[in-house]
Amino acid sequence: MKGIIVNYRRGRHTQNPYQMIVKVEGVGSKEEAEKLVGKQVVWETPSGKQISGRVAGAHGNKGAVRVRFEKGMPGQAIGTEVHVHEK
Repeated sequence: MKGIIVNYRRGRHTQNPYQMIVKVEGVGSKEEAEKLVGKQVVWETPSGKQISGRVAGAHGNKGAVRVRFEKGMPGQAIGTEVHVHEK
């Protein structure tokens, strides 16, 4: 399954570099997004390294999910593709 990183999880004055909001292809509701909780997500850097994380929960009502990554994510990750795996 593919997804696009939309933004950091953030508030008005803060942003969390370990958590990203991801829009997954084919997921359009909160109920469908909640079925993805616990699945592994992998982002590949331009140099070929992989940063992995797990889906932590749904974000909003339109099917976006929160992904908690092992390392802080760079700003260049926004708008790029991630892969969602079973485990």
